[in-house]
Amino acid sequence: MKSALFFYNPMKNKNQDFIALLITAGCFLSFFVFGFTDNLKGPTLPEMVKELNISYGTSGNIFFGQYFGFLITSFIAGLLADRYGLKTVLLIAGVLLAIGVSGYSSFQSTVVLAGSLFLIGLGLGAIELGANATIVQIHPQQKGLFLNLMAVMHGLGSLIAPLFAGWLLGLNISWRIIYRWDILLIALFILLFSLIHFPKTQEQTNTLDFHKIPRFAFKDNLPWFYCAIAFYVAAEIGIASWLVAFLQEIREQSVLASNQYLSLFFGFLMLGRLGGGFIVHRLGYLRSILFASFAGLVCVTLGTFTNLFLFLPFTGFFFSIIFPTFTAAVSETQKENTNTILGVLFTFAGLGGVFGPWLIAWASDLLGLNFGFGLSVGFTALIFISTLGLVKGDRHGIKI
Repeated sequence: MKSALFFYNPMKNKNQDFIALLITAGCFLSFFVFGFTDNLKGPTLPEMVKELNISYGTSGNIFFGQYFGFLITSFIAGLLADRYGLKTVLLIAGVLLAIGVSGYSSFQSTVVLAGSLFLIGLGLGAIELGANATIVQIHPQQKGLFLNLMAVMHGLGSLIAPLFAGWLLGLNISWRIIYRWDILLIALFILLFSLIHFPKTQEQTNTLDFHKIPRFAFKDNLPWFYCAIAFYVAAEIGIASWLVAFLQEIREQSVLASNQYLSLFFGFLMLGRLGGGFIVHRLGYLRSILFASFAGLVCVTLGTFTNLFLFLPFTGFFFSIIFPTFTAAVSETQKENTNTILGVLFTFAGLGGVFGPWLIAWASDLLGLNFGFGLSVGFTALIFISTLGLVKGDRHGIKI
């Protein structure tokens, strides 16, 4: 396992391989924490709304804090990584998550809850950039494969979160206590990255030049990538955040059944990524995304507007490869300033995370939850359209 993260030295090659293995394991753990933490909010949403006696729109405003935090740190984390290193970014992520989860599980004020989710969003955005950029550097020749495998851990955490929450809610455990269990996972994440030594990278610099960012971050077809990933995150997080409420209110499913459907969504997301990395490696980045977005569009449309709501969890199977494959495709085209460009990419992902669930929340308040949840169909259609534009306008020789 020769790694781009290290300066090559034959005498230290075995030690470098072991360190690279530890760092890879740490990144996988970070994505498990990411998936688990991020997807506790959907299963606990109905109970939070009842306890605080608030509307869907107000809950959307609270969630807005998390996605806004994700948006901000996605961009800043890339710049910090180029200057201070990826380990620093990941440790900061763990601390922010610990503070945010502690606050969200303790306070009553909607403003303070939104502020706590803002800190959680900062931490999740830092993990998104830090872990993805680290995998890209460690596995430059197989980044598509390893990014998808790492995303499996996100899917596993996302799958376990609603099962765990649904089980405890069935025992009449408060949604706040459920969140406090997450602090143990976050503490393990912080401890692991505190102990791992990250060697300096060849790309690491000591200056942050904001003026040069537009010159290299918005050239050629990169804006198409940014739009596509924004629509994807809007669709995925919109479904993950509102599926339980949609099934309970519109399809009259029980608390247990609706949480099981959400777990199925993430289960298919995880399974798709487990095998998807190998498919992407053979089929090519953009062709894989184009097929996946079309199939996902069919599933989410049938699941939302017909009685075949079993198709909604299947959407996760086709969504599974989209985010990590976009990350691999962008890093394939950009060999310089990779961390910063990935930071811009994840910033647009954060924009999708900000406005997707928020628009669903307010549309549900004004026009009904059935219409609001249906916006996820529109987001998915826009993923397909944006990817089609990338395929037709490819100028970099990406494996399409």
